[in-house]
Amino acid sequence: MSNSSCLAIVLAAGLGTRMRSALPKVMHEIGGLPLVGHVLNSVVHAGADKVAVVVGPEMAKLEEHVAIRVPHATCHVQVDRLGTAHAVKAAEEAYKAASDHVLVLFGDTPLVKADTLHRLRERLSGGADVVVLGFEADDPFGYGRLLESDGELVAIREEKEATDEERRVTLCNAGIMAFKGSALPDLIAEIKNDNAKGEYYLTDAVEVARSKGMRVVSELADEKEVQGINNRSQLASCEAVFQQVQRETFMENGVTLQAPETVYFSWDTEIDPDVVVEPNVVFGPGVHVDSGARIRAFSHLEKAHVSADATVGPYARLRPGADIGEGAHIGNFVEIKNAKVESGAKVNHLSYIGDARVGAKSNIGAGTITCNYDGYLKHHTDIGAGSFIGSDSVLVAPLTLGDGAFVAAGSVVTSDVPENALAIGRGQQVNKEGRAKVMREMLAAAKASRKG
Repeated sequence: MSNSSCLAIVLAAGLGTRMRSALPKVMHEIGGLPLVGHVLNSVVHAGADKVAVVVGPEMAKLEEHVAIRVPHATCHVQVDRLGTAHAVKAAEEAYKAASDHVLVLFGDTPLVKADTLHRLRERLSGGADVVVLGFEADDPFGYGRLLESDGELVAIREEKEATDEERRVTLCNAGIMAFKGSALPDLIAEIKNDNAKGEYYLTDAVEVARSKGMRVVSELADEKEVQGINNRSQLASCEAVFQQVQRETFMENGVTLQAPETVYFSWDTEIDPDVVVEPNVVFGPGVHVDSGARIRAFSHLEKAHVSADATVGPYARLRPGADIGEGAHIGNFVEIKNAKVESGAKVNHLSYIGDARVGAKSNIGAGTITCNYDGYLKHHTDIGAGSFIGSDSVLVAPLTLGDGAFVAAGSVVTSDVPENALAIGRGQQVNKEGRAKVMREMLAAAKASRKG
């Protein structure tokens, strides 16, 4: 395959059901990324020069997502949904000129790999005019069969039109096809809609190509890789495959997963070797964990960074903007949001730190919270290095505590605390001698009167 050959991708993303949802089907997510986003990632890694995405009417969110993932992509609206070949025709202006290879994919097949797309191109470079991606099905019922003879693809036979012998064929159509760029426009132009639904089927390109003496072949992929999604059950099945691949990949790369089947990853999760992940951990999008860190059980992380040798959890929540420094400790029932916890600092239990900096080697006592929101704006709390914040303290932002500051337990701190100062922000304790006995007698009498 020539490195200078131009690759155009036609991605049909507006076809199919809406899965009983207000969202287009391809905007449902696997691993925190829309189905179409997964396909676009593979397209980009395959080196596509042109990307044309065919959408349905009024799919603004889909078009916005395409623009974010592949800025040079173009969207083409298929107003009348008259089949897969009709969808390809809708994007003709994008691939017709100077495209050596054109690959047609579908937005509801999220697990297709860039390597598979490369193999399709190699078959085109090797002399094929049309390549159809197929798979060996465990249960071929309902799939179109790929019928071959002498190493070439003769026909794609749909289940209802196949003979008994043809139904025994297990090589099935995955839907993805590759074309010589110069051949595709003429092939599409000759596809007819003389079928029960009156639609133009891309699979008919096989018959048209053979009638012109073109070479048509198939390429093989794993069945799991090319599974499509038409309902919520298939969405869950695809999620399971995606998660299993992620787990195996991380463990092969040196990450310890103590109970792999209970850990869930996002499409962009990054974990370095020698990280230990305990059971029942969820990684939302945008998480990076550095080598030597430990993520303890039942923790949830999203758009967060955990530095080397830090410990998070159990039962911790890192929200967007959480940045945990080297060797820091984030303990049970602690929530961190948009905050930097510097190296060696400890927030060990039952605390909320939001819009803040916790200086190196500081200690945050149990039940401490930063009051960062006044109902209109968020405000910052800056806690200096080596500070000690006593349990059940409330830090009302905006607030600055100097290095080495000490906050007495139970304090409400509303003014800045200088370096190495002790802050006490609580009401003065008063002891009433004998009052406890009187209170118990009064309460007991009141309870007795209610029973009476």
